[in-house]
Amino acid sequence: MLSFAAAIAATRGARSQQEDAAALWPGPATSSPPFDRVSEPGRLVAVLADGMGGHAGGSLASRIACEYFLAAFASEAPIAPVRDKLRSGVNAANRAMALEVDANQALYGMGSTLVGVVFDDDSLTWISVGDSPLYLWRGGEIALINEDHSLAPLLDQMAREGKITAEKARNDHRRHMLRSAVTGEDIELVDLCAKPLALDAGDCVLIASDGIHSLEPTEISRLVSAYLNDGAAAISQALVRGVDQMRDPHQDNFTVVAVTVERTS
Repeated sequence: MLSFAAAIAATRGARSQQEDAAALWPGPATSSPPFDRVSEPGRLVAVLADGMGGHAGGSLASRIACEYFLAAFASEAPIAPVRDKLRSGVNAANRAMALEVDANQALYGMGSTLVGVVFDDDSLTWISVGDSPLYLWRGGEIALINEDHSLAPLLDQMAREGKITAEKARNDHRRHMLRSAVTGEDIELVDLCAKPLALDAGDCVLIASDGIHSLEPTEISRLVSAYLNDGAAAISQALVRGVDQMRDPHQDNFTVVAVTVERTS
């Protein structure tokens, strides 16, 4: 059997306030200082949201997304399929967003990305909306395992097909525009994994907001490798330090949930 240790760390970057949020169940919600927690054997649920809508709208949207996602997931019957619980969580977050906007039209346009991940026995299952990345690190290699619902993949595909240059694709100002988000309206794109992804002892999973893109994948992998033996909190804090040390004057908020996998029996 596998067990999971998780930690959350965050930085505002160059922004005036934090519009990301993240939460663990079991465990309290937090979007700033990191904490360690070893889950009860068998299951851990993690959720991360990157809010949009400016000032109070963005921070409120991310908090709503996390809280309502976890509440809906936890309220489902224990025997309900995990994929159904994940979909219920996203739907609940979306309904809550709609109600909040209906109650206060000044919040019109707010929304959030959302990544929800269930670590269950020896595998993970996820659902995601938006462009917040979900990475699996294994044996020194790192891979993005969820879909990117920004315009970046479409621009990169156009470059591969020779329709635009690779440089134009990289520098297009629309690159980070979202094609899907939790806004209270119909969700255009949802990535719900078809089957659980098997995990091994020694794996590390990262759930992040897009502020992580200040680091190259090779640097992310290097930091995970360097701090893996020190645990999830050390990894999450190292990634935040790495982003802060880039000193990007336009650095977005960055939040990361690091989950390490160990064998208990």
